[in-house]
Amino acid sequence: MADVSQAPAVLRFGAFEINLRSGELRKNGMRLRLSGQPFQVLAILTQRPGELVAREELHSKLWPADTFVDFDHGLNNAVARIREVLDDSSDTPRYIETIPRRGYRFIAPLTDVVPTSAPSTVQPTTAQQTGTGALGTPSRSKRVSPRLVLLFGTLVVAACGVGFLLYRNEQHSAKPPTIQSLAVLPLKNLSGDPNQDYLADGMTEELIGRLAMIRDLRVISRTSVMHFKDTKLLIPEIAKQLGVDAIVEGSVIRDGNRIRVHAQLIRAATDTHIWADQYERDFKNVFALEDDLTRNIAEQIEAKLDVQQATRRSGDQADPITYEDYLIGRYYFNQRTPDAVNKSITHFEQAITRDPKFALAYSGLADAYALLGYRGAYPSKPALSQAKEAALKAIELNPTLSEPHTSLAFIAETYEWDWQASEREYKRALELNPNDSRAHHFYASYLTYVQRFDEGIAEEKRARDLDPLSLPVNNALAGRLLAADRSQEALEQARATLDLDPNFAPVHQTLGWLYLKSGKSQESVQEFRRALQLSGSNDIYLRSDLAFACAVTGNRKEAEKAITDLKSLHAQGLVPSGSIGIIYGALGKTDEAFAWLDKAYQERDPELTYIKVGRRFDPLRQDHRLQELADRMGLPK
Repeated sequence: MADVSQAPAVLRFGAFEINLRSGELRKNGMRLRLSGQPFQVLAILTQRPGELVAREELHSKLWPADTFVDFDHGLNNAVARIREVLDDSSDTPRYIETIPRRGYRFIAPLTDVVPTSAPSTVQPTTAQQTGTGALGTPSRSKRVSPRLVLLFGTLVVAACGVGFLLYRNEQHSAKPPTIQSLAVLPLKNLSGDPNQDYLADGMTEELIGRLAMIRDLRVISRTSVMHFKDTKLLIPEIAKQLGVDAIVEGSVIRDGNRIRVHAQLIRAATDTHIWADQYERDFKNVFALEDDLTRNIAEQIEAKLDVQQATRRSGDQADPITYEDYLIGRYYFNQRTPDAVNKSITHFEQAITRDPKFALAYSGLADAYALLGYRGAYPSKPALSQAKEAALKAIELNPTLSEPHTSLAFIAETYEWDWQASEREYKRALELNPNDSRAHHFYASYLTYVQRFDEGIAEEKRARDLDPLSLPVNNALAGRLLAADRSQEALEQARATLDLDPNFAPVHQTLGWLYLKSGKSQESVQEFRRALQLSGSNDIYLRSDLAFACAVTGNRKEAEKAITDLKSLHAQGLVPSGSIGIIYGALGKTDEAFAWLDKAYQERDPELTYIKVGRRFDPLRQDHRLQELADRMGLPK
């Protein structure tokens, strides 16, 4: 950091103020997100306004000779970050001027910010000094006894002293509010190479996972914090949207086999720094780096961290290439498209080939196969079978991981229909990690399937608390409310989800079911068509829902055409039987419906998990064969 011992504490330029001692930059009183080397560069430049500060000088002060980072690249990034925050331009600079190949100059007028002095003591007027009135006549006030004046003055001084002591004790004893919720913003990739985004995103996810092990701390999930990647919003605004007490932000850069991570903890209410630190290690020691970072943050918020569990997330230590493959796999998995998920499988399998004892890679593989199997982008049976095998291996290698237990629970409910095993695994996952929004979200589905509606709604609300900006979670809450016949609340929640993203296809699907239930046939069909249009794909379930709505609202011709099309795709192994069965049910062709539903049972079609509560099965609700099918699946009555 630049030497500020002799510099003014605060310098002002335009609407900005830089506090060289506290390390803060503010605009119109609001703190801006500038820290680390970008702040240090700005501090040096503002202390020498109008002077050329050579690149070599900045190198010697901020990038020691033994530092592995590419200096030119690091300095260019730092100056670019300063200009971004100041809304400055290299072409027409207002603050930072570049002197090509030589250095930089701060060109804006600067003023010192001097603290306002205390008001001077009011001097008595001439009349007060002489004891005369305003017109020069002698004052008629009574003479006060000197002894009385002395006694009164002593009492005033004593009262002030007591008051000061009480105030000082109160100030010293007052502690900042306990941090009960926290969000980790996406770590910045300072490499300048977009191909290394996987590293910053992956380490963000790992840090979230480790901090989530802290009991009684609500840690926001990855899905919501990724909304703020490269954001220009201020910390208080982000914290308000996420509903948290504190924010962790930082950066990561890798050069060869070395990695550096900078992180800071900020209290949201006051926008003040609590802690900051920098970690530099060989990449092979990245797990130890993550352990230290997690432990230090926990200490700063005085939280109880299950150190053994948090530091064992990685299972056995993996070599850098293996860990990289895992991080790239997670990067693709989080994109959630079939192509991206298939790419993630490739990288998880490469990691396992290099290190057959790396538990996290098996956990990622289980997640990927489970997602593909459920979405129908891969035949369900082999996909879910491979998901289960990978999840069991992950648990064998590292029993402290929560994610594979969630995968096992999901497979037990959607494929095996082992309802007791499913609930047992969900509870184990949440015991290991109460902050796992995915586990709460999936468990809410389970509770809805078995008609424990209030519990399901509570679990989905917990998932939303942990992942407030997740579109699937917000939409699922509307679905849970609809299944519980709380239609007005469901409609309000669906509209709240639309506020987050009016082009999110599944929420239009939910609105389609809401309107269908309330008898608004035309609006229902419109919403299903809108969902299909927005999905950008030939989504089988959306096509099936639209055909269902057409059938029950009198457009039988379109519904029958949909059956013909879906049968053709079914013959190619692209459509599950349940989707065809429910359309036959909507058309009133019950025998055909149950013939296809029986095929769905043989296929272990996940569609059947909704058989007790799904609106798709309402036309068949009075037929005893539906209850018999539910009994064969082992669903509670």
